[in-house]
Amino acid sequence: MRALFIFLLSFVAIPAYAQNVMPLYTGLPPGGIASPDEEITDKENNRALTSIATLTAYLPPKEKATGTAVLICPGGAYAWVVLQKEGLNIAEFFVKQGIAAFVLKYRLPSDKIMTDKSSGPLQDAQEALKMIRSHAKEWNIDNSRVGIMGFSAGGHLASTVGTHFDRPVLAVNAGLNLRPDFMILVYPVISMEKNLTHAGSRKRLLGDSPDELTVKYYSNDRQVTPQTPPTLLFHTGDDKVVDVDNTLLFYQALRHQHVPAEMHIYPEGDHGFVLKLPVEVWMQTVMKWLGRSGMLNTDNPLLQGGTGQLY
Repeated sequence: MRALFIFLLSFVAIPAYAQNVMPLYTGLPPGGIASPDEEITDKENNRALTSIATLTAYLPPKEKATGTAVLICPGGAYAWVVLQKEGLNIAEFFVKQGIAAFVLKYRLPSDKIMTDKSSGPLQDAQEALKMIRSHAKEWNIDNSRVGIMGFSAGGHLASTVGTHFDRPVLAVNAGLNLRPDFMILVYPVISMEKNLTHAGSRKRLLGDSPDELTVKYYSNDRQVTPQTPPTLLFHTGDDKVVDVDNTLLFYQALRHQHVPAEMHIYPEGDHGFVLKLPVEVWMQTVMKWLGRSGMLNTDNPLLQGGTGQLY
């Protein structure tokens, strides 16, 4: 009852630009094996685990809303969620541009809290998309302009959503529109191949010795089809954490399937390079791409003038 009460309270009208945290599930998530009220310590990865997944909403006032919405998946190597810098800060920028922004605090993959840790984060992201689209009218969102954005391991999650939308984790979601209308991937983990992936992300998501079929299933460059959403990619050539080849392979797969894609590769900056820049500087490139893609009102000031360059 307590979880249901909190869930119902979450749908009270949200003031302009204010953040509102909503639980994705009432009670234990499907496939969960630990109580939402229970915090479990994962000593091997030095992290706390919980079965609670949340969505933090930033909604622009109706008169400013463009109709566009973005689900944001922060990174953290599937060991933690970098909620502020790769989530809330980005959402605050988006909402000022009239874009509804939703930050996903997904459950971290672990055998201690879910029956299938490889699909746990994807289940949460699909549920988040379902929630956004189901409330589109009251939140002034155009259901044909709901995209997803991800950083690092959150980029892996976002690209999994964008390539596995026709394979819902939960059978009850079969037939629902779980396809993002666009993707923005920032220094993303794409592949789960051992010689290319981020080792920690792969181990936490798939375990120590995943079989070949599982590796292929979650190597998202190998899952691209002509129906994969248009994609904007960012990376640096000197990234020592997530090899730039992840982005290059994904771009190549998109190009071969004739999916509209734009890629920005910078020579230096290493992993997390955008976090060293003011959000309003590097996000100009995102805004211009969204405008060119027909996802925004053309009177947005960031779509007029400026270079859209990071440096």
